[in-house]
Amino acid sequence: MLVADLPIPEEVKQILTLKGIKELYPPQADAVNTGVLEGKNLVLASPTASGKTLIAELCALKHVLERRGKVLYLSPLRALAWEKFEGFEEYTSIQKSGGGKMRVGVSTGDLDSKSPWLEGYDIVITTNEKCDSLLRHRSPWMGSVTLVIADEVHLIGDERGPTLEIAIARLRQMNPTMQVLALSATIKNADEVAEWLKAECVTTEWRPTKLYEGVAHGNTVIFRDGTVKKLKPLHTMDALNIAMNSVLDGGQALIFVESRKRAESMAREAAMALSGTQSKKVQTDLEGLASQIEVHGEKTSLTDALAFAVSKGVSFHHAGLNTEHRRIVERAFKAGTLKILTATPTLAAGVNLPARTVVIGNYKRFVAGYGMYPITVLEYKQMSGRAGRPQYDPYGEAILIASSSDEQDQLMENYILADPERLYSRLAQESALRGHTLAAIASDYAHTEQGLLDFLGGTFYGFNYPPASIKLITTGVLRYLLKEEMLEEKGDYLYATDFGRRVSELYIDPLTAVVLRNGLRKGAMDVTDFTWLHLICHTPNMRPILRPRRGDLEMVETYAEERQEEFAIPLSQEDGDYIEREQFLGEVKTAMVLNDWISEKSEADILEQHGVQPGDRYSAVHNAEWLLYSAHEIADIVGASDHKRQLGELNDRVKHGVSKKLLPLVRIKGIGRVRARVLYNSGLTGIAELKRAPLQRLVALPLIGPRLAKSIKEQVGGLVEEEEWKSLDKVEKEQRALTDFVEEKFEPEKED
Repeated sequence: MLVADLPIPEEVKQILTLKGIKELYPPQADAVNTGVLEGKNLVLASPTASGKTLIAELCALKHVLERRGKVLYLSPLRALAWEKFEGFEEYTSIQKSGGGKMRVGVSTGDLDSKSPWLEGYDIVITTNEKCDSLLRHRSPWMGSVTLVIADEVHLIGDERGPTLEIAIARLRQMNPTMQVLALSATIKNADEVAEWLKAECVTTEWRPTKLYEGVAHGNTVIFRDGTVKKLKPLHTMDALNIAMNSVLDGGQALIFVESRKRAESMAREAAMALSGTQSKKVQTDLEGLASQIEVHGEKTSLTDALAFAVSKGVSFHHAGLNTEHRRIVERAFKAGTLKILTATPTLAAGVNLPARTVVIGNYKRFVAGYGMYPITVLEYKQMSGRAGRPQYDPYGEAILIASSSDEQDQLMENYILADPERLYSRLAQESALRGHTLAAIASDYAHTEQGLLDFLGGTFYGFNYPPASIKLITTGVLRYLLKEEMLEEKGDYLYATDFGRRVSELYIDPLTAVVLRNGLRKGAMDVTDFTWLHLICHTPNMRPILRPRRGDLEMVETYAEERQEEFAIPLSQEDGDYIEREQFLGEVKTAMVLNDWISEKSEADILEQHGVQPGDRYSAVHNAEWLLYSAHEIADIVGASDHKRQLGELNDRVKHGVSKKLLPLVRIKGIGRVRARVLYNSGLTGIAELKRAPLQRLVALPLIGPRLAKSIKEQVGGLVEEEEWKSLDKVEKEQRALTDFVEEKFEPEKED
């Protein structure tokens, strides 16, 4: 099917032609033939890189440009949301029929807001959680959505799946004529998902690059079709030997391993194996990348390890890295500069990073309470789907590693020849149903038990389970919410209390709200910052907690004992339940790390003392901000307003990672924790001192410079003499000229 023959605007055809897209892939043609461009609902289940995104773009553009509709694109992850945003931005030069150019907006944060600014955008891209939050806040523009695109809809079976399920059900309830386009990896019961959504279903295994799936044992790989490949013995580690063979053949390799530690150690081994194999030009580029790693974020042993690996053409990728480092690595791997990437399985469901060869280094993962446990077939398919870069590789290889001939046969049967598992709803879990039940009533989806059951009947959970089964669970949830005074009964009707409505808007688990309320009311004998830091770490929303290492246990236990008077909740007893005690110590350790962060401990110190990597520290800080804000908002409602000021101040300190005295400085745009400390140590301790300070004094300080000095003075309202401005401009121009000269003089020569 040719792009020229599609029923889409000419401007869209021109853009696709410029991108080199002249003909549709078979799955795309099948989707068009179902009537998806005419408004029919569709579930499109196909492998990675088979063209699902283009169908989403065409449907969205059809709604905006021809029907004056509004499109909502749901993504499971922030990184994916921004990736899709960049893709849609390529079409923003197109003029709409009603006048003005098409506008694309993205929103992935601030879960306590209606985000009214999104009303002005034609295509809105959000995470599933942000969409659910907008529905809870009853954002008026949600009612005008004419197309919802649910990306990675198979993640309904994931622990965060209930949010996507509820969001789709509510949107369909609000807009019965709305079109639904659900995109998925290949799943066993895609037809069931389609039946739930009253949609057509296109399921295919077609890929633009042929995928060879095999199992390696020693230097021999047996593929699904029976062919055998002999590997050159380039490395003693099986996973690296496969990767090195791929690189030697001109490809890239992506190695999935079971843990961060393994990803780092394997990347180090790969770096040493690749050392000296790059051309002089490539080596120069790699050293430039390593320098970028070193200058972004604070210097730590993790940063050093990453920079070393990158300098040799290798990298590791996991949630412990900070955001900027992950972006540098992802861009370099996409560009082909990095040859081998070792990663934890989280990458498989994240950004699109294909490679010619995908190696599943270990098909088992650690599961708390179970030990090492085999991954699902769907997880394997997600990882193997990364193999083969369209337009770059003639084929892709996905290879499992066996330790014996028997295991080689077992892996072939249980993974390569097996179908993915059926998709099941996770909404039946009480932890998921609590918050969504409260939201349904607080946001006026339902006001009776029967109304609630009718609403839940529109979910995938409701589609698969009988009403009696759903009623049994929801009755218990409603009883809990009534007992905790989040709901109240008025005759036969249910309404949210002020407390319940605010909990729903804050987007926290009702159980979290109960913990915060009880802690705020009770307080502690000695209320300190640690009191509140531990209280938020005790909530179910503060997950994952930072569990103590063996060497940490004594330190954490001692820390907890010394602060018994500061806890707002009873301490767990040592002779109690082991799992409960371990959980408690994890909460204390997380609070300790947060306390070190606001005491201005460096990333390197936190990594050294606690074994907490920058990405984990970031997640803990991000969650802590959200929960401290929630505690601050709840304080008034539960009669604990005396704590509001301390909670608000503590929230700011956690956000910036500073002690109390630096707060006035970090609130200035462009001033973070490091620059704030530089200013404070130089005697510029507040706004008044900055107002009076001569401009040249600011410029002379480390990490400040002319531009930032000018910005600081403008923000604090300081008076600057005209001659001083001129002098500053002269210095700035000289610095710019020097920078331009250096960049031009020493820029690496480009190859022809």
